[in-house]
Amino acid sequence: MNWRALFLFVLPAVAQANFTVEDLLQHKDNEWWAPCSAQGGGLESQQYIMAAEPFPTWLAAFTGLSAWPQDNPPYIPLDYVDLATVPNHIPKRELGICDGVERTVCSFDCHLCIAFDDIRTCNQISQTFDDGPSPSTPKLLELLPSKTTFFVQGINVIRFPEIFREQHRQGHLLASHTWSHPNLAALSNEEIVAQLQWTNWAMNATAGIIPRYFRPPYGSIDNRVRAIVRMLGMQSVLWDRDTFDWKVNAGIKTSPEVVEEVQEWKRQSGGWGLILEHDTTIKTVNVGLDVANALGPNQLTVAECVGQTQWYQDPARLGNQPRRGRRS
Repeated sequence: MNWRALFLFVLPAVAQANFTVEDLLQHKDNEWWAPCSAQGGGLESQQYIMAAEPFPTWLAAFTGLSAWPQDNPPYIPLDYVDLATVPNHIPKRELGICDGVERTVCSFDCHLCIAFDDIRTCNQISQTFDDGPSPSTPKLLELLPSKTTFFVQGINVIRFPEIFREQHRQGHLLASHTWSHPNLAALSNEEIVAQLQWTNWAMNATAGIIPRYFRPPYGSIDNRVRAIVRMLGMQSVLWDRDTFDWKVNAGIKTSPEVVEEVQEWKRQSGGWGLILEHDTTIKTVNVGLDVANALGPNQLTVAECVGQTQWYQDPARLGNQPRRGRRS
C-alpha cells in the first residue's frame, strides 16, 4: 500500500480545489453529451436502445429482459444489496438545491464534503476522462502518452463496444460513471442501484470486467448515495482540478488558455492532483491531448494513485451477480 496516497485520499483537504459548488452547476447547465430521450415504466413497458453490443443470454435469464434499456434502466433486486441499511433521513434533492441540506449528510455538490473513503486527489498527476466512450475516444487512445482512467457511461459502453474493448486492451483503467448520467441525489434508492448495476453489467458483458471505482455525475453524492455505491463494491472518486474543458466545446475558452491554467495549477499544487476532463467531443479530446503533452507522461491511473493493484472487482464475491458467459 502506498501510505502517502492513503493519507491523501483520507485527508483530502490538503489539496485545494479550483472550483466551487456553482461550477458544478455549470456542468449541469452545459450538457453536451447526447442522452436518449427518457423512457419510464417498469419491466413490462421498458423501452430498449439500439445497441451495438448484443444483449447476452446470461443477462436475459437473470433480468427477464431481451434487450438493453434506454435512459432509465429497471431495478433488479440483488441479494447483496440491502436497501434497508441505506440512511433513510437524507431526502432526494435536485442539483444545486442545497437549502436545508445538513452538512452531516456530506454532500460534495452542496458543501464540497469528502467522506473518509472518497478518492479526491493523487500523489502524482492523474488525468481522468468522463462520459465516454464516444466516437472521439479513439484519438485519445492513439495519442495519449500514458495510461489514464476513463469513467464510462454504461449506455455508451453498449453503443460503442469495440471502442470500450480497445480501451481495455490498451490497459487503461475503466470505471463507472452511471448508466445515463443522472443526478443521483434526485433518484430513489432503487433507481440509484439500477444506474450503477446496469453499468456494471454492460462493462462485464463487453469486456469481462466489473468496476472497482465510480465517479458521480456532477459530483452529486451524499452519504445515501455512498452507502449504495459501497454495497456494489465500489469506491467513489472525485477530483481536485477541473479543466472546464466544456468551455472550449462551448467556444468560451481556447485550448491554450486551459493548458496555461493547468500548468499554473501544477506549479502551485506541487505537481500532483486528480484532473477532471471529458472524451465526448473532438474538441474536449484535443484539449485533453494538449494538457497531456504539457504535463508529460509520468501520470498515474486512479488505482495507482491509491496503491491498488487489483483494478477491478472479483465477480466471485458478488452473490447473485450474473457471471459473464458466451455472448448470444
